[in-house]
Amino acid sequence: MLTFDRQGLVPAVIIDDSTGEVLMVAFMNEEAYQKTRETGYTHFFSRSRNTIWRKGEQSGNVQQVRDMFINCEENSLLISVSQEGGAACHEGYRSCYYRRILPDGSYETIMERVFDPQMIYHQPTTLSSESEEFPIAIDSSLNELSENRTEYREKMIDSVQQHQIEQQLEPLMRQLYDAYLYLRDHDMSEQSNTSRLLQDNSPTYLVSRLSDELQELIGVLHGEHIHSGQTPDTVLEGSQVGYWLFLLASTYYLRYDDFLPHEAMLEGYNGQWSEAKALEQWQECVNLLSTHQQVVIAQGMRLGFSFIGWACAVSKVSLLAPVEYDVEQMRRKGLIH
Repeated sequence: MLTFDRQGLVPAVIIDDSTGEVLMVAFMNEEAYQKTRETGYTHFFSRSRNTIWRKGEQSGNVQQVRDMFINCEENSLLISVSQEGGAACHEGYRSCYYRRILPDGSYETIMERVFDPQMIYHQPTTLSSESEEFPIAIDSSLNELSENRTEYREKMIDSVQQHQIEQQLEPLMRQLYDAYLYLRDHDMSEQSNTSRLLQDNSPTYLVSRLSDELQELIGVLHGEHIHSGQTPDTVLEGSQVGYWLFLLASTYYLRYDDFLPHEAMLEGYNGQWSEAKALEQWQECVNLLSTHQQVVIAQGMRLGFSFIGWACAVSKVSLLAPVEYDVEQMRRKGLIH
């Protein structure tokens, strides 16, 4: 349950939904918090005016809430928003953090002004009703922000981006697997090599090709298998490993829920495996997929997709990248719309 301080307030860090950029920090009381949840737009409490205000009520630069997070101590909020109008700061900048502190203590403006506050508010900006009212003394849950803003921002961005990836990965992979099943159930061999491979129904050949692609993905990570560079090559070879895995899953008539590849990729990505363990997973994957028992094959599938996730983590590649690459190939062929 959200805990408010003695003044009935809780700090809220507002970040951009698409970039993770910190836009502002302001306070909410319980009423502002409830209005934010009910309306889907951020509302805050003004300590100087002792009233609730809706972000953008004067400037029109409203913030549509995309997601809300609570910290471990349940006494601060992280809110991901779609910022309309291009500026969150009442001074006319995209972010309230538009100045860098230089070694001599002076400030350097690092952003361009989006709008002239004098034109919007018709009064000195320091008196604007949309002043963000940063706390004079931020409580313990936000000390990290004031002491090491860069590190705090990076952690928030990583957390939000990871959450967004998790939300997008499953529906994207389900859509992709459906395309493979369609090519299996509809003979389009003349137009599609993928359909031909599925009609041939040769698991031994597919496992052999998968093993080759796994070897090439390892080669990318070692700098031995080079096309364009480690990042694009990880995307390419990761998508190829996924391609042969999905071909095998389709051939063995596995349901998506039998092996849940999105979960497996996340496990590999977050697993912090050593390379030795990753190589063990690779070999075990190939061994399990060489059997003819669906339960065992499903385990092999998960190991294969986990391996892709691990490779993405090593190369610092988004888990979505290899999946989106394969989806785009299917889309070009008219198999995904």
